[in-house]
Amino acid sequence: MTCADEPVRTVLRPAGAELRPVVERLAQLYRHDMSEFIGYLPEPDGAYEFSKLPVFFDGPGRSALLIQYGSVPAGFVLTRPMAEGATSISAFFVVRALRRRGVGRQAALQLLRSRPGSWAIAFQPANAGAARFWRGVATDAVGSDWREESRPIPAAVDADAPDDQWILLNTGSL
Repeated sequence: MTCADEPVRTVLRPAGAELRPVVERLAQLYRHDMSEFIGYLPEPDGAYEFSKLPVFFDGPGRSALLIQYGSVPAGFVLTRPMAEGATSISAFFVVRALRRRGVGRQAALQLLRSRPGSWAIAFQPANAGAARFWRGVATDAVGSDWREESRPIPAAVDADAPDDQWILLNTGSL
């Protein structure tokens, strides 16, 4: 399937059991993309390890959402609660063919508006595209009422990974 130039609706769908295999396949593309910034390498079978992915389907307070562009799977979002009460966007992925077409921005804004409250969004500072994207989404969502900070990745997750950059905002007043 190819992209048409006509407007197509972007929607978020909870990824239950029937959509889980779709998200799992898209997660391989996400890990491949992130390998440029974090150094992920495929396992001997050629697949990227993503041991924490199942918890987003089953874990309390966590969610896996499919981004759909019309009838086509366009990406996914993983969210989790944080100790300070914010919801973290743990992973956000849009397939390359749909990037810079507004699909990701529409999905991100739908998500932020669907759950009013505090949000924490992490990205790798070396990923200039993600930095531009999330700063633009934050501004679209709450104007200038957001902040940015650097936080280390917990050693239990990856002791060698560079610090994450975090955008913190609150959509409670929207």
